[in-house]
Amino acid sequence: MGKIIAIANQKGGVGKTTTAINLAAGLALEGKKVLLVDADPQGNATSGAGIEKLPSRRSLYDAMISGDSVRELVVPTVIEKLWVLPSHKNLAGIEIEFADDKNRANILKGLLESIREYFHYIIIDCPPSLGILTVNGLTAADSLLVPIQTEYFALEGVTELFETLSRLKRELNPGLKIEGLLLTMFDERTNLSTAVAKDLRDFYGPQVLRTVIPRNVRLAEAPSFGKPILLYDPKSRGAESYFQLTKEIIEHG
Repeated sequence: MGKIIAIANQKGGVGKTTTAINLAAGLALEGKKVLLVDADPQGNATSGAGIEKLPSRRSLYDAMISGDSVRELVVPTVIEKLWVLPSHKNLAGIEIEFADDKNRANILKGLLESIREYFHYIIIDCPPSLGILTVNGLTAADSLLVPIQTEYFALEGVTELFETLSRLKRELNPGLKIEGLLLTMFDERTNLSTAVAKDLRDFYGPQVLRTVIPRNVRLAEAPSFGKPILLYDPKSRGAESYFQLTKEIIEHG
């Protein structure tokens, strides 16, 4: 029975998709069977994992709208044990299409239940908002991983997300756990990064993961080559940090 981890933060630009791609790749390179679900209409996890965005390719959108079997929609990647359920820009219209559907928060959960047993991990890349797609991701998930950029407004954003989370746990997914808060874009040369990291560790304690993802040029370049950093430059600091993250997530069980 696969573990489903949603990666979410309502703030954009915090390394959410980078984390989804590289954690999924890291787990696959460790021999786990992994499905990366791209639930963001921008489709960056799809292209960043090396899957071309073809207009004819069926996607998560088709599964959500017509109930197409997810099994037929997953696409293999160059990493042997990693598959992607691709996104499509039409996902942006899901909010409107399901406006009157009372069961709209559970659509993704229903789709993933049918294939969960085939994978060790299912990683969901949620959009940078708290709309219906993110709610679907959090309702389907066993746990939530929150990438947090080490910058001034970080604490504020986490507080907001946790408020949403407690509402969602009450109403939709009481079993949802926190996989961890992941500090991203850490720049050890600045006092601000160090201070924010300390504040988050003081405030959230062991919920903050040991692994810290540094600011790294190679990490920023990798998506334009359609490769996880672990393939693009496995010796870079960015790759090393995502290998560490992978090991830490496997430790969690």
